[in-house]
Amino acid sequence: MKFTPLALASLLMFSACAQASESVIRNALTKQFPGAQIHSIKKTPYSGLYEVYMDGQLVYADAKAQYVFAGDVIDLKNRSNLTQSRLNQLQAIKWDSLPLANALKTVKGNGSRKLVVFSDVDCPYCRRFEAELAKVDNITVYTFLYPIEGLHPKAVQMSKQIWCAPDRNKAWDNYITAGTVPNNDGKCVNPVDETIALGQKLKVSGTPTLFFADGQRVPGMVPAAQLEKLLAAHAK
Repeated sequence: MKFTPLALASLLMFSACAQASESVIRNALTKQFPGAQIHSIKKTPYSGLYEVYMDGQLVYADAKAQYVFAGDVIDLKNRSNLTQSRLNQLQAIKWDSLPLANALKTVKGNGSRKLVVFSDVDCPYCRRFEAELAKVDNITVYTFLYPIEGLHPKAVQMSKQIWCAPDRNKAWDNYITAGTVPNNDGKCVNPVDETIALGQKLKVSGTPTLFFADGQRVPGMVPAAQLEKLLAAHAK
C-alpha cells in the first residue's frame, strides 16, 4: 500500500497525538494512584476512549484522564462483551509455563485437544461445568484444585483430601457428582497451596476459569456447545 505525502503526514500526526495522550494519561494516573502498576495504555476505536490495563484490571479514560471509569463495554450489535474479550487477551498465559504435574489429568477419546481448568471443589458453577464437560470427547483436561477459601471455607481441606486419595480423579468425580468425601486426612504431600499461589499470580478471581492451548483464558461456566467452539477457536 502506498501513502500520499498528505496521508502519511496525517498518519504520523495521529500517532504522535496518540502517544502524547498516552503519556498524559500515564502521568495523571500515576499521580492519582502512585502505587498502581500501569501495564499498558491503548486508544480504543470507540468514543475516543483509551483503555488502561492497570493492576490486572481494565479501565477507560479520556485523552486527559480527567474522567476514568471501570465497567464493561458491550457491543450491542454483536452481543459481545468487548471489555471481557480484551481482558482475556491481556491475561493470556504461556501454556508451557503451567505446572501441569500439579493438576488432575483426565484423557477422553484421543485426548488431542487441551484444556486447563481452575476449579473449586465446592463451587456450584464448577459442578455444572463438569456436567457439560462430560459431553465433550477427544480432550485432555488438566484440573487445578483451586479452592477460594473466602467463599468456601472447607474447600482447601477437601481439595487436599481429594489429592491424597489413592485415585485422585475418581475422588474428584465422586465428590463433584455425589458429595462423597475421601477417607483420608489430606496430610499427604500435595500442591494445593502452590495452586492457590499460582491462581493468585495469574489473577484467577473466580471458578471455573478455563485456559486453552493458545494461552487464552475464558472465565465462568460454559455449556458444551460453546466449549466446542472455544476449543476450535483457541487450538494451537
